[in-house]
Amino acid sequence: MDKRIFPVLLTLLTAPLAQAQVFKCVDANGAITYTNDRSAGRGCKQLSEDLPVSSVPAPAKRTNGAAPSQSTPSNFPRVAPEDQRSRDDTRRQVLEKELATEEAALAEAQKALAEQEAQFTLAQRKLPVAQARIQERQDKVDTHMRNIEALKKEIGNLR
Repeated sequence: MDKRIFPVLLTLLTAPLAQAQVFKCVDANGAITYTNDRSAGRGCKQLSEDLPVSSVPAPAKRTNGAAPSQSTPSNFPRVAPEDQRSRDDTRRQVLEKELATEEAALAEAQKALAEQEAQFTLAQRKLPVAQARIQERQDKVDTHMRNIEALKKEIGNLR
């Protein structure tokens, strides 16, 4: 055995195992908090000690009393509602045009895939060359399908 490992093993074996009581506390709003401080709130019940417990440190407290930062600064320029609607309409038109282009490209890719598959008999499709050609066209079909799905999702997210 390596002589450098012995002190580490000895330390690990003789170190006391950490144990703490863990409480599950439910407040009046139904929010659940896990803590090792029973006085942290009412409705605390001790958890069974044979359950595995992991810990996450609490967020750092603010020492200077500063208010939480806003997501948008108060001096950030605002867009008039009619301007925003116009921008959204333009964006929708662009996305719908891209969707139409992508659907046409999908139809073309599906046609090319069908033609490639028709060139080979079932036995020939097992050859590596045929598989590579078919897979190349299948990948194009899959890409266009993913693009269409993403565009439809983006259009659905518009107001």
